[in-house]
Amino acid sequence: MRFASLGSGSRGNATLVSQAKTTLLIDCGFSARETEKRLQRVGVDASKLTAIVLTHEHADHINGVRVLARKYNLPVFATAGTAGCLSADLAGLITEFSSHDVFNINDIEVNPFPVPHDAREPSQFVFNDGHHRLGILTDLGMITPVIEQALSLCDALLLEANHDMDMLDNGDYPNHLKYRVSGRLGHLNNVQSSKLLEKIDTSRLQHIVAMHLSEKNNSPNIVTPLFAQALECDQSWITIAEQDTGFDWREMINS
Repeated sequence: MRFASLGSGSRGNATLVSQAKTTLLIDCGFSARETEKRLQRVGVDASKLTAIVLTHEHADHINGVRVLARKYNLPVFATAGTAGCLSADLAGLITEFSSHDVFNINDIEVNPFPVPHDAREPSQFVFNDGHHRLGILTDLGMITPVIEQALSLCDALLLEANHDMDMLDNGDYPNHLKYRVSGRLGHLNNVQSSKLLEKIDTSRLQHIVAMHLSEKNNSPNIVTPLFAQALECDQSWITIAEQDTGFDWREMINS
């Protein structure tokens, strides 16, 4: 199983998960045209996508869903809460799932779990191809025991590190936005994410990627050493998902 990012941050998010003939697009936060352009960059034809899987309904995660799904007749998987926020003319393409129940899309087992975020019914995922587990965790304000259990023993982990608290506190965001970002239904700060890495079982981890970094309130130069310290690894092992370029394909291999 392999994975790539088309871009990660407040201006748009989209991640690819691929195994054999199955290629899933996790969120589609860029316009359909921009998504097609970014897919081409990593060698994927949009018409060959298997499905779109949504985490929640915020614009930076669903901006291009309607046009892309209708253009290529792509199934869209979403919780009932998320589905209720999508365009009515997508109804025939939507498959609803519960964030408490495992389901399969061809070769890939999808293990959703609920997360605390200011959306209708947000979820995040662990993807399993029978050999490897890929965890994705972004857009949440706090860690729960359910999350810790779900993300232990992953072979790859895409983990939000949205903001540095000092940069957010001293930055130019208005107070209400600072409270929203740092609140229990907002986004994970660097320390929260690092503590999660220290707490879960990372003994199988082959890849770690810092996701959804704020362009105003964070820096790779802050995140990278924190993650490396938490994992007791070299800083060169930490990947940062860029807003404009994401990251290219990474593959999990048998050890």
